[in-house]
Amino acid sequence: MAIEVGAKLEGKVTGITHFGAFVDLSGGVTGLVHISEIADNYVKDVKDHLKLEDIVTVKVINVDKDGKIGLSIKQAIDRPEGSVPPQRERTGDRPGGFNRPGGGGGGGGFNRPGGGGGGGGFNRPGGGGGGRPFNKAGGGKPSYGKPSFEDKMSRFLKDSEERMSSLKKNTESKRGGRGAKRV
Repeated sequence: MAIEVGAKLEGKVTGITHFGAFVDLSGGVTGLVHISEIADNYVKDVKDHLKLEDIVTVKVINVDKDGKIGLSIKQAIDRPEGSVPPQRERTGDRPGGFNRPGGGGGGGGFNRPGGGGGGGGFNRPGGGGGGRPFNKAGGGKPSYGKPSFEDKMSRFLKDSEERMSSLKKNTESKRGGRGAKRV
């Protein structure tokens, strides 16, 4: 039997790898179901979805010149007309922007819950142009326990600069270059 693109067939899982599963079709022909074609949702481990000897319905999505057969389990599922497979929620004012629940949309960045939308980028809780709540007595610190991204970034930059200057001093003193004092 000739394997044609678009055909739906049944086969048995004969091998599982970290990148997909090999399915034996009729007549000893084997095809590969890539990990991205196993399920509509994210597949971290193929073994969570398939086991050896499982009988699966697959759709042939491509046949290479060298005989390699690409299969899909998720495309073989019959869906009512007009229904769309579940995906990440893609909403917002700009195409491709992901807004999380409660976000005001706008700019196409990632809006966290309660974010007001603003000119793109990462908008944080608190509404109004992507700002975040501040303590009046806290001197500009966020009112919640976790450090903000800006706090983490400034701490990282400070630590990085200290390490670089320390490394530079040690390297120059060992080489004796650029007027460094020898110890």
